[in-house]
Amino acid sequence: ATGTAANYYLIDSDGTATTAGSGTAIALTGATTDAQVDDMIRVVDSILTQMTDAASNLGAVNKRIEMQDDFVSNLMDSIDSGVGRLVDADMNEESTRLKALQTQQQLGIQSLSIANSNSENILSLFR
Repeated sequence: ATGTAANYYLIDSDGTATTAGSGTAIALTGATTDAQVDDMIRVVDSILTQMTDAASNLGAVNKRIEMQDDFVSNLMDSIDSGVGRLVDADMNEESTRLKALQTQQQLGIQSLSIANSNSENILSLFR
């Protein structure tokens, strides 16, 4: 069948469960011509090229997913670190406020003590 185009296939991809596909299976028999063998080799080379391209695309997608995974992991670490720093800063600020309030309380108590002792001193002068 020289000069006639044939659709060769490795797997019957355009058929259904009940009907066969319209292509010609790649199989060698005693009646296979050199032109058919060359055509079959061309089809297999084309399929291998397509498979290589698909594998390359899968590899690129896999690499992008790994990069996104690394990015998200680093971002989560940065967020955790930032939250930790904020909590530490809040704790330091609250600790400083507590010390200031304690100091104010102590100063208030001392001023009351001084005021009480001064009034007693003044009263002792009148005795």
